[in-house]
Amino acid sequence: MDMRKYRVACTLTFGDIYGQIIIWLVVLFISLAAAMALMGASRPIYALATVGLILVLSLPFLLFAFVTTLLNHIELVTVDPALEARKSPAQALAQNTAQAAG
Repeated sequence: MDMRKYRVACTLTFGDIYGQIIIWLVVLFISLAAAMALMGASRPIYALATVGLILVLSLPFLLFAFVTTLLNHIELVTVDPALEARKSPAQALAQNTAQAAG
């Protein structure tokens, strides 16, 4: 496979991960609410353990969701060598910069 015929393009936008961030923030606020409820109990160490446990257990799921979303938005785009040869180096650089910026 000749890799000069392909270009890697990332089509990920903030909207693709926005829902994941909101859900994780909800999980964090629920864990903090549970910690505040347990702080009034006779053993506040349970409050810290609750927050730590929820963070430790939810972080791998968040990371997995981000990575799989990113990998689903990476694609190989075929490049026509005739069109690429006609472009000036400045145009090619501007197009690559614009694609990288989103």
